[in-house]
Amino acid sequence: MNESVMIEIIVAILLIAGVIMLLISAFGLVRLPDIYTRSHGATKSATLGVLCTLTGVFIHFGALEGLYSMRLFLGIVFVFLTAPVVSHVCCRAAYRSGVPLAEESVQDDLEEVLGEEHRRRQEENR
Repeated sequence: MNESVMIEIIVAILLIAGVIMLLISAFGLVRLPDIYTRSHGATKSATLGVLCTLTGVFIHFGALEGLYSMRLFLGIVFVFLTAPVVSHVCCRAAYRSGVPLAEESVQDDLEEVLGEEHRRRQEENR
């Protein structure tokens, strides 16, 4: 097999994996019950999907075209570092503002930490 054919196969696999992960992310947004699980489901799979897609594009242009884009590499690093942090901060803000957990939730570890403040806000929102 030719080297460029192998690179194209690797790029195709990365792009297909990225699209599948983004599709899983979309299903997670639709099917999961509350903001906390939606954020978790969407962030993990969307981050992996975007990383696979950008890595495939980076390999394609770098190996086949000879163009290594620093912007693309920085985009990969930026998504990898910021997406989980943004998800965590959004969930933390939702929890502190009193957005209730789904009824299926069996454990709330932050309730004992935040105590009465959290219970009061939950009662106000219901």
